Amino acid sequence: MLSRVCRSAARVVSAIRGVRQMASAAADGAAKADAPVWTPTSRRVGLITRKMGMTTVFGPDGRRIPATILYVDSNQVSLHVQNDGEGDQKYVGVQVAACDAPRENKITSAIRGHLARAGIQSPKRIIREFRVSPDALIPLGTHLSAAHFVPGQDVDCRAITRGKGFAGVMKRHGFAGGNASHGASLAHRTPGSIGNNQDPGRVFPGKRMPGRMGGRAHRTMQNMRVLRVDVRNELIFVKGPIPGPTGGVVVVRDAIKNLVRSAYFTYRRGRSATGELLDPAKGPAQYLPNGIVALPFPAGTRELAESLPDVIEATNSST
Repeated sequence: MLSRVCRSAARVVSAIRGVRQMASAAADGAAKADAPVWTPTSRRVGLITRKMGMTTVFGPDGRRIPATILYVDSNQVSLHVQNDGEGDQKYVGVQVAACDAPRENKITSAIRGHLARAGIQSPKRIIREFRVSPDALIPLGTHLSAAHFVPGQDVDCRAITRGKGFAGVMKRHGFAGGNASHGASLAHRTPGSIGNNQDPGRVFPGKRMPGRMGGRAHRTMQNMRVLRVDVRNELIFVKGPIPGPTGGVVVVRDAIKNLVRSAYFTYRRGRSATGELLDPAKGPAQYLPNGIVALPFPAGTRELAESLPDVIEATNSST
């Protein structure tokens, strides 16, 4: 499955170099579908993707940009989570199931029943939950598409790092090590002292020491720019590298710092980054960065994707 998608991605990358579409195409498609409008206080759901590898994308000004290809692997909404609290204690979440299993016996009966209650027929191997605003709830069973993200916007990508095996302190923690010569006897890469003497007579917890590196911890790459969205093949091209091996699971959501909080605080201040007064009557576009007109809301679905061009590419030279 992964190799077939990789070959498809390579063919798409070579075939669509001359295609240029405005990032506002997603907003136009959302308007045709009479979808609710994104506001600065909204918080959308994320997507579960698979890392397909890296490629090269050429920007509008001819710059060569390294990009990671992410494949949106059959995302469907499986559950609504709501906590009737007050203030910061109130919680609203959307659970997304993705990555079809080859056979039903590859998942437990509990998961099969959970998916069946949401109207999902195909077995899913991965389930993740995203915190959303109350106006961003999506009907159960809805298919999410790569059109959920708009070229030019920033996203946060979370994945498990690539395993590197047992590593020393110089590689694992960036220690300087000892002298290469001049009195250093078999102590070139050692950590040095790891604690005091008889008092306290032990090594404190959390001391940086050699050990297994990578393969277990999640890492989040923040504020990564979306360069291109291939709606037909469910591919998202993100600027720069992303942790994890090829085929690994990557959770993608709107950038908390550069999009969600930036739009919210701009709305609260009533002024843009340049100090210009904002007019609420002009719509949400004035709160979005990088020239984005709007975001698909409450989510980019397959129905929305059918009304969009096959490929949407950022035309802003700031990418």
